[in-house]
Amino acid sequence: MTEFSQLGLSPTTLQAVADTGYTTATPIQAAAIPVALAGRDVLGIAQTGTGKTAAFTLPMVDRLASGRAKARMPRALVLAPTRELADQVAESFAKYAKGTKLTWALLIGGVSMGDQVALLNKGVDVLIATPGRLLDLFERGKMLLTGVELMVVDEADRMLDMGFIPDIERIFKLTPPRRQTLFFSATMPPEITRLTTQFLKDPTRIEASRPAMTADTITQYIVRIPTSDPKAKRTALRALVGREDVKNGIVFCNRKSEVDIVAKSLKTHGFDAAPIHGDLDQSLRMKTLADFRAGALKILVASDVAARGLDIPDVSHVFNYDVSHHADDYVHRIGRTGRAGKTGQAFMIVTPSDDKSLDKVLKLIKKDPVELALDGIDFAAIKDQPRRDGGRGDKRGGRDRGERSGRGPREPRAEAPVVEDVAAVETAPLPAAESDAAPARRSRSRRSTKPVETPAVVEAAPVEAAAVVAEEAAPRAPRRERNERRPERQERAPERQADNRGGRQAEEPRAAGNGRPFGEAEVPAFLRRPVSIKG
Repeated sequence: MTEFSQLGLSPTTLQAVADTGYTTATPIQAAAIPVALAGRDVLGIAQTGTGKTAAFTLPMVDRLASGRAKARMPRALVLAPTRELADQVAESFAKYAKGTKLTWALLIGGVSMGDQVALLNKGVDVLIATPGRLLDLFERGKMLLTGVELMVVDEADRMLDMGFIPDIERIFKLTPPRRQTLFFSATMPPEITRLTTQFLKDPTRIEASRPAMTADTITQYIVRIPTSDPKAKRTALRALVGREDVKNGIVFCNRKSEVDIVAKSLKTHGFDAAPIHGDLDQSLRMKTLADFRAGALKILVASDVAARGLDIPDVSHVFNYDVSHHADDYVHRIGRTGRAGKTGQAFMIVTPSDDKSLDKVLKLIKKDPVELALDGIDFAAIKDQPRRDGGRGDKRGGRDRGERSGRGPREPRAEAPVVEDVAAVETAPLPAAESDAAPARRSRSRRSTKPVETPAVVEAAPVEAAAVVAEEAAPRAPRRERNERRPERQERAPERQADNRGGRQAEEPRAAGNGRPFGEAEVPAFLRRPVSIKG
C-alpha cells in the first residue's frame, strides 16, 4: 500500500487529499503521479473505478501552482467523452485545488455559452471540456490553444466509440508540440494505439489492472426468459427490482429509445425511476444524477453514456435490461456497484436472441454467473397476446407503441371506399364548358387512382379515345405549316450570316402597317408566297 505522502505531492495538495478522507493511493495513482510530476508523458491503461481522475488531477494541480493564465489562453486542457464525466472531473479539480489560486472552466454543451465565454475572457488555468463544445468555441475565436502546457485525454476508448477521434486529432494539432500529455484508456484498440504513437513522446506505459476484470465483491446473476418480447423483458425487470432489497440501482439499456420506455414502465408500476441518456436536456441530466447521488431517486435507467467514469458511490444493484453488444461494456456497467470494497449485485436478463452476445461476455469475464429463475410469471401468455399491428412489431424488436407513447390502443382505421368513390365520379354529369377536354383528363385521373374496371368504363373508352385524337390533332396544323417554311429560312440564313460578318446586325422583321415586331400581327404577305425548291 502506498501513501499519498510518498508520491512527491506538495503539502497544499496533500492537505486537500486528506480533507477528502483518502490516505492510500490506488495502483494507477501510485504509478502515474510520480511520472506526471516529473513532466513525462503517461499512457495509463486502467478500467473505470480505479482512481484515474485523481491520477491526473493531483499532479496537474502541483505543476500549475506557479504561473498565471492569460485571457483566452488556458494552460491545461482535459478532454472527456461525455458531459457527465467532464462535470465529475471539474468537481474533483475543485476539491484538490481549493488551497490554490488556480481557476478552471467547464465547457460542455447544453448550458449557456455566454457564461463560458466570460470565464475564458478572464483567463483560466484549466479547461475541462467535451470535444464538440471546445472546437465550437475555438472556431468562434473565443480561445487559443497555443498556451497549453499539459493536456489530458480521459476515457480514450470511449472517445473512439462515440466517433470523437478526428476531433481529438485536430485538438492535438492545435496545441504546442512541447506539451505534456497524460492519456488514459480502459482498452487499447488499434486506432487508440495509432493515436498514442503519433502524439505522445516516449510515454511511460502504466497498466494498473486488466481491463476486463470484474470485482470479486460483485455477485453476478443470469435471468433467462423464454421470449424476446419487450413486454416480457419489462415484466422480468419489474419482478427483479421488486424482489430485491434495492437501496439504489442502475438499469442499463442498449438504445436510448429503450431507456425512455423502460423508465416509463417502471414509473407506471410504482417504482421511483428516471431516465438519463444523451438526448435529454443537460440541466435535466445533471439534476437526475444529483438526485440519484443524494438518494432522492432510487432507480436510474441509463444508456452506456453513464456506464463509464461516473463516480456514483454505494450503488447496491445493477440490472442489465439488455445484454451489452460489446463485452467490455458489461464490465463497465456492473463496475458501478461493488466499489471500494463494498458488495454489490448485478443481474442480466437474457433472451433466446442474446446467445452470441452472452457468449462474448462469459468468455471475457471467465466466470459463470448464478442462474436465477423467476417463478410465478407466465411468459408464454405475455408473448401470445395479440398485437394491434398484426405481428409486424416482432420484426422490429416487438415494441409496444401504445405503452411507449402512453396512449391506449387506437381504433382500426376503416378502408377507404375506393370503388364507390370512382363510380360516383364516373356517373357525375360534366359541366357543359368542360365537355370537350374532360374525357382526356378523366382518363388520366382514372389511371392514377387505379379503380376496378366496370362495363360503363369499357363502353366509354372508344369515345374518350376519339376525343383525345381530336384534341391532339387540332394544334398540329400550324406545326406542319411552319415545317413548310423551313427551306425559305435556310435560304435567308446565309444572308443574315453575311450581314453579321460585315459588322451589320440584321434587322428584326416588322409586321406591315404598324411597325410591331413579328409575331404581334398577322403573317406578312411575302411569307405566304409559294416557294419553289429546285432539284
